[in-house]
Amino acid sequence: MSKISLTALGLDREESGDDVAVPFTLDRLGCRGRAVRLSDAFHQIVTAHDYPAPVARVLGEAVLLTALMGSSLKFEGRFILQSQTDGAVNMIVVDLDAPDGLRGYARFDADAIENAIKAKQTDTASLLGKGSLAMTVDQGPNTERYQGIVEITGVGFETAAHRYFGQSEQILTAVRLAVAEHSIKGEATPRWRAGGMMVQFLPRTGGQPVADLPGGDDPEIEERPINDPDNWLEAKSLFSTLSDAELVDPELSAERLLFRLFNEKGVRVFEPLALVARCSCSADRTEAMLMANFSEEEREAMAVEGEIEVKCEFCSAAYYFNPNQFLTD
Repeated sequence: MSKISLTALGLDREESGDDVAVPFTLDRLGCRGRAVRLSDAFHQIVTAHDYPAPVARVLGEAVLLTALMGSSLKFEGRFILQSQTDGAVNMIVVDLDAPDGLRGYARFDADAIENAIKAKQTDTASLLGKGSLAMTVDQGPNTERYQGIVEITGVGFETAAHRYFGQSEQILTAVRLAVAEHSIKGEATPRWRAGGMMVQFLPRTGGQPVADLPGGDDPEIEERPINDPDNWLEAKSLFSTLSDAELVDPELSAERLLFRLFNEKGVRVFEPLALVARCSCSADRTEAMLMANFSEEEREAMAVEGEIEVKCEFCSAAYYFNPNQFLTD
């Protein structure tokens, strides 16, 4: 396997592995973006539930989109993605607890999924059906949430993301998402992997000649201001050559993939951001929720053989409580 020069890409370090978000810029085209590679983190999220493969793939795309968008937050807070639709997969909730904690779950109709498999209609758009996708930025207590909502009607998460950026952010954006199972030597069952990339056209005000950028004195490079709309057309053209296989290839690092796509356009990559599967549930939080939201009679009704069981929808962790422990003098 040939090596690439990471110095030429803007840094001096080893190539990143999996479970990372790698920021990058395309200096000559006035673009920036992120590449996300997920392995153990996504596999842990999926295997917390017994999802059919088509549901796992849809959830994987949602997790990727959340990682691509949420990993750019510059503050402590959460980025929350939630779809509510009338399809076989009727709800998905994913959030990124900045800077690195991912969790997510999907709600689905098992019979409808079986019918979709038999009809060979398991693409994301078909499984989601009609509804809406909400993306929320929560910066924490004493701050106002920002939320953008787009319609999902016969489209998947890639197209929904394009609509979101066009309507809410008014930023030219292209998104690719891919999810697959890979066999691992020595393991009996395949492992889930996911890869995604997002590129956005964000030229500086007034533009900047190519000759002023690193490598811009190459006589074969066309002289074009960075704010020229043709730059976005070129970036999209290169981006469209990206395949699903490349996005999920365990032997192809994010840096190597970016170099393959954009090495002639001034691509620079920056330090990767680690991503992990991490749920925010806990026994203390669950106890506080039961105390605050339910009456003594309601808690008594929840108990089975004298015990209340609460299972986290995200990670499937189970917490057990005695109704009497909530009684106060």
